[in-house]
Parts: sequence; C-alpha cells; structure tokens
Amino acid sequence: MSEKKLTFQYCDDMIQKFEDVIEKPINSKSSVYYTGVDLGTACIVLAVLDENYNPVAGSYRYADVVRDGMVVDYIGAVRIVRELKAEIEEKLNTELVYAAAAIPPGTDALDSGAIKNVVQAAGFELTSLLDEPTAANELLKIKDGAVVDIGGGTTGISILKDGKVIHVVDEPTGGTHFSLVISGAYEMPFKEADKFKRDNRNHKEILPVLKPVVEKVSSIVNNHIKNYDVNEISLVGGTCCLTGIEKIIQNQTGVYTHKPKNPMFATPLGIALSCSQDIIEE
Repeated sequence: MSEKKLTFQYCDDMIQKFEDVIEKPINSKSSVYYTGVDLGTACIVLAVLDENYNPVAGSYRYADVVRDGMVVDYIGAVRIVRELKAEIEEKLNTELVYAAAAIPPGTDALDSGAIKNVVQAAGFELTSLLDEPTAANELLKIKDGAVVDIGGGTTGISILKDGKVIHVVDEPTGGTHFSLVISGAYEMPFKEADKFKRDNRNHKEILPVLKPVVEKVSSIVNNHIKNYDVNEISLVGGTCCLTGIEKIIQNQTGVYTHKPKNPMFATPLGIALSCSQDIIEE
C-alpha cells in the first residue's frame, strides 16, 4: 500500500472512531485528556482524545455565534462550549482541563484573542492556537500539497512543502454563500436552506445550483496555488461534505483533489492532536 493511501486510511480511521465515540464515549481511565475546540461559523465541535491521542468522546452543536471566522456572540459562544464540555465530562466522569483551538488564517491580529478568551472562559487551559488548515493537517499529514478548509464564511488555504507550511491565506466565500444561493433558488428562508444543504439526500439535486459558487472557491484556490508546485489538494471543513464538490474543484484547478470520510471532523480532530499540557501564557 502506498504512503498516500496509508495517510488517508489513518485520517478516515480516526474520523470513523470519532463518529463512533460521539454516539458511544469510551469511559476508560486516561492520565490526561486532550480537547480540540473548533469554533466554526455553522457548527461548534469538541473532540476529546486520551493520553495516546485516540478519540474517546465528542460533541457538536450547530450555532450562529461566529461569522466569517469572527466571534459575534461572545456570551453565546462561551455558553455553548461550556455546555458541550460539561456534557462530555459527565459521560467520561472526569474533568477536561487542556484544550487547543484554531482560527482562520490571517485573522490572528483581529480575533485570536476572542477565540482564546472563549476557550478559557469555558473552563479550559489553552495549550495551542493555530490556523485551521494547518490544524487539519495534523490529521491529514500531507507533506506536499494544499489543505483547503472551506468553512461557513471563508475558505482557508495552507500550502505545504516537506511537511512545513510555506503559505497560508483566508478568503471570503464558504458555506454561508452556498446557503444564500439555495435560499434564493428555492425561495426558502436562510435557516431552512442551510438545513436543506446539510441533508445528503439533497446533494445530487443542489450540486448544479451550487456549481457557480464551487467554481468561485476553485478560482480562489487557483489564485493561491498557481505560484507553487501543488499536485494534491485536500479538502476539509463542513462545507466540503457536499457530495461531488471535490470533482468540480479538481476539474477547475487541474490538481488531484480529495477529501476525508467526513471533512467536517478533520479540523477539530487535528486541533485535538495539537493539544498538549503546555499552557499558553497570558
């Protein structure tokens, strides 16, 4: 088996284990637990790993407390993270202490403080704060290529060479724009359109409607990879759950494009994998 297939297998196996423990947490004693907090525009996810960095629990909630990578409802964000934390702690019969978090690329000067404060106000000791596509690569383990994180409001791109990030950027256009297009095309309220979009049974029907927006994302990716030697694009983020999105991006960029089993959970698991017991100083 090739190294590339082995890498994809590790990623998909971790996501499958995480999906399993969301439904049925593994309540075995661990000397420490590592939590990844993913404050997404559409969804907040907590992923918990044991001392060996294996998934043991997780929880998520769709919410509207972050927009375009920025916290717009601080109190609401803290409340949700605190509630998800308490929910998992009850299931594991332990206290979750250490957490890592992530932000969209290039927003550290604008909003990293808010993300940090949300995580700490929810009762965690923050150990790491990195950009979302780079966090996802903690799980993907891509050495050369581009990791494209299509979130609710923005598309983040990390270009890697020999396992190191050499270019990172975040651009507007994401799942919110997909939902707006569906809302207009089907004449339905935005929240209803957002829910309609998430249902896999509707993907075949809505893909042609969303194709222009996916092509817009493709052009953003193209603009940022054109000056680099990129022969592989890895898609992550909840918006990439759209069936067939990878084919359109591959056709538009001319670069081999793939996505994990469930791209929605790649970033939170990658964040958790970057967690340690080394607390970020104030």
